Amino acid sequence: MLHLLKIDLKKMTSYRTFWIICGLYFITLGFSTASGMEILKWIASKFEDFGSSLNVNRIPLYHFPDIWQNLIWFSGLFKLVLSIMVVISITNEYQYRTLRQNIIDGMSRFEFVLSKVLTNLLLSVMSVGMLLLIVMVTGLIYTPELIWSDILVGTEFLLAYFIEIFAFLSYALMLGVFVQRSGLTIVLLMLSHMIEAIIKVNLFREGLNPSIGWLKQFFPLESITNLVPLPFARYAFQEIQDYVSITAVAIALGWTFLFNYFSYLKLKKSDI
Repeated sequence: MLHLLKIDLKKMTSYRTFWIICGLYFITLGFSTASGMEILKWIASKFEDFGSSLNVNRIPLYHFPDIWQNLIWFSGLFKLVLSIMVVISITNEYQYRTLRQNIIDGMSRFEFVLSKVLTNLLLSVMSVGMLLLIVMVTGLIYTPELIWSDILVGTEFLLAYFIEIFAFLSYALMLGVFVQRSGLTIVLLMLSHMIEAIIKVNLFREGLNPSIGWLKQFFPLESITNLVPLPFARYAFQEIQDYVSITAVAIALGWTFLFNYFSYLKLKKSDI
């Protein structure tokens, strides 16, 4: 498997686009998550200019244990950037005929898909590693009264984040395999949440099929979103889900398997 990963990485790293998108992703992810408190302090200083005060230090956005869910939810917004790179990678295989060449050279279609899946796993692990570093550093800096037991509370969101990234990259891979055109695939990828939302609004609108509302959680992108619930409502004294749902994990893993399996089935039956 390591051999397959090396083959795919060698192809990807030869593209200048790979370095640009990966650099953009990790730099933006790091800067936006690590500097959030400083941005809030700057905004608060502007309020002071108008005669009002806003003490952001009292809002525990970057305090353990809240920081885990806060930063992980926010970081999930950037997964689209990484998924675009996955789309470009797979569509380039069709455009430059490297897929056909790999098959001619003896690589099976299953091994080809596996190489892409392994690359997605590696990118997901790298994202988790970077986020872990950011959370630990910023949490230690901004938590006013450090209680070591609080550091471990909420770490399960790291696993949810890994599944979220890997599931979405698997979805991007499937779209690329089916559409095979980078521009159209990226557009579909960007519109996916809106398309799914329109479907859900029509299926579950008030007064229509009220008994099947529980089916929302089984929609593919909804299941990925449900892994890390929106945390910020708690600062408006609203109740939130501050844990990772086992049901959400199971559904997301199921869809992740299907995304990759559908990619393999499509490639298996395609004339390359």
